[in-house]
Amino acid sequence: MHRRENWGSKMAKVFAAMNQFVNEHEEVAVVFPVHPNPIVQKLAHQYFDDNDRVQLIKPLDVIDFHNLAARSWVVLTDSGGIQEEAPALKKPVLVLRESTERPEGVTAGVLRLVGTNPDVIKTMLNHLLHDEVTYQSFLTNQNPYGDGQAAQRIVKIIAQWLLKEGDTDCASNY
Repeated sequence: MHRRENWGSKMAKVFAAMNQFVNEHEEVAVVFPVHPNPIVQKLAHQYFDDNDRVQLIKPLDVIDFHNLAARSWVVLTDSGGIQEEAPALKKPVLVLRESTERPEGVTAGVLRLVGTNPDVIKTMLNHLLHDEVTYQSFLTNQNPYGDGQAAQRIVKIIAQWLLKEGDTDCASNY
């Protein structure tokens, strides 16, 4: 969570809700890559330093982020890019904003706008934790951002093109 529109009281309310949810559910832990902005850093440490089931870490590169997200139960974010990436990893995504520039994800059911209202966030987290139908609905819906297999398809097309051009040595590396 790092968008300017969420700084201040909105961010504080979200962090308080997350902290309360973690405290109420022993089976839940949080890994939070904290944006380097001092405003975000200060609030994150204020709300989570005393909670040993919330791990504040430095921002991750894309590969480490994807590896972490792939092992997660749910992703909470206000980032547009993560709204596209996490559904390809088959993870429910709760969007901590009132609106999104990715409405097709909401329409498809792979994203859910929860805003910054603590009660809405905790209610949705409880649904995901205790209602398998709700959880699975995120995973079984068609992802409008693709299936995460674009790179493999591109490599296959390049290899076929190289074979067509007669470059069997190069194509065999693919």
